[in-house]
Amino acid sequence: MPANLTPQYSKAEEAYRRAQTAQEQVACLEEMLKLIPKHKGTEKLQADLKTRLKEARDAGEQEKKAPKKGKSYRIPAQGAGQVIVLGAPNSGKSRLVKELTNAEPEVAPYPFTTREPLPAMMAWEDATVQLVDTPPITDSHFEPYLINMVRVADAVILCFDGSSDDAPDETAVVLQQFSSRKTMLADATGFDEEDMSIIRLRTLLVVTRGSDLGAKDRVEFFREMTPIPFEVVYVEFDDPASREALRRRIYDSLGVIRIYTKRPGKPAEYKDPFMIPKGGTIEDVASKVHRDLVDTLKFAKVWGTSAHDGQSVGRDHVLADRDLVELHS
Repeated sequence: MPANLTPQYSKAEEAYRRAQTAQEQVACLEEMLKLIPKHKGTEKLQADLKTRLKEARDAGEQEKKAPKKGKSYRIPAQGAGQVIVLGAPNSGKSRLVKELTNAEPEVAPYPFTTREPLPAMMAWEDATVQLVDTPPITDSHFEPYLINMVRVADAVILCFDGSSDDAPDETAVVLQQFSSRKTMLADATGFDEEDMSIIRLRTLLVVTRGSDLGAKDRVEFFREMTPIPFEVVYVEFDDPASREALRRRIYDSLGVIRIYTKRPGKPAEYKDPFMIPKGGTIEDVASKVHRDLVDTLKFAKVWGTSAHDGQSVGRDHVLADRDLVELHS
């Protein structure tokens, strides 16, 4: 029997995926149990949620008592979304961040130049995307904080050095390090349908030094070693057109659209758009503008491709990229 989960439940589930403390997890799980349809098709999921809620409450009690341990990194997401940049030593991670943002990470021909996460903003048209450079991963070196950082992100870039014969083996190690910790680099972001302890992250395999004559053969060998469901992008950083194409692919990987807003009676200003998921509605925009507006919203007027200019629509109206919205409460 299908679960027939509602959009409201899906939003609560996404908030749970992003929760970084036990207290946040408890609040999200309570909301999920409140919103989940109660029928035979969701009995197993309801039981799983109740088990997770108990575990989260126990973890919350332990967090209160336990002393702080080691380094942890919590980087608030900014812009259209947060994309974590992963890879083996010398895979081109830091070069990618340097070329696509205004950041100045250390770029050197020797390994382990990146020792801590470095966030930076990438511009694309009138939107921005947060890229986070991270320390390299090997079979013997894996920073524990990377798991939580990746699990709450919007997407992942996995760098692959197209000029290196070692890249297939080294990149397979990166995948294994995450999969062994129930974090799968995949073609979509969300919980595994069969096991909520497993999280999947939409991933772009970015082949740096992509013009190397052996780059495609190395990627094909990697595919034979490890079936990869995600998109492959070849980039040559010295080529401006290649860099710009990569910007677009990174933005597209987030699955969001830009929505502009205006006040009633005021002129439109097409700047500082709100970002909502593709398929998002007027209600999604209202929640971005102000949390209380969702409850008081009566209708909206829309200009753009999803409606006739100035058309009055309800809260469930599905919007399109670059629509202009006027909210009425």
